[in-house]
Amino acid sequence: MKNLKEKYMSLFFETIKVQNGVIYNLKNHNKRLNETIFKNFKIKSDINLEKYISPPNDKVLYRCKVVYSKQIESINFYPYRFKNIKSFKIITSNIKYNFKYFNRDNINKLLSNRYDDILIVDTLGYIRDISIANIAIKKENIWLTPENPMLKGTMREKLLNEKKIYTKKLKIDEIVSMNGFAIMNAMIGFKEIKNPEFSY
Repeated sequence: MKNLKEKYMSLFFETIKVQNGVIYNLKNHNKRLNETIFKNFKIKSDINLEKYISPPNDKVLYRCKVVYSKQIESINFYPYRFKNIKSFKIITSNIKYNFKYFNRDNINKLLSNRYDDILIVDTLGYIRDISIANIAIKKENIWLTPENPMLKGTMREKLLNEKKIYTKKLKIDEIVSMNGFAIMNAMIGFKEIKNPEFSY
């Protein structure tokens, strides 16, 4: 039992958008996967997920889930439909999730059935992430994303490289003066939320 638990706690995963036989943002997924393996197992790997993923050749939008440790453990495809997210419970927590761990129990414990998701803020008042995505706020026509998110997402990385968003330390009180709020991850891309609702 102990060995099984240890293995479970050392599993990671990538969520990858797949549609029409196309694997999206593969470069950044490969980069994060190989960096995660090196930082956690001290193994220099050069895994190219394109060699492992055989995408269905149809028009269905899939969430491809790649589970891995020191090597690829499993790859599965799930039809994906975007969940409407508008209401957020503001949660203060210094929770750590700097790698995309397969075990998300510590995040799931913070969720509330009364809201679509949570907005996690650290004890110093700086915005981090929602439970399933990075965030950005719009100020003076510029999209800003937290400098120190819980997890450096692959879509966040792509948009930063394209200079479509910029990093900044964002205090929670800045949501009052913002003129836009967006969430981003591998599946939804960059999605602005119209009239988001925040509650303590």
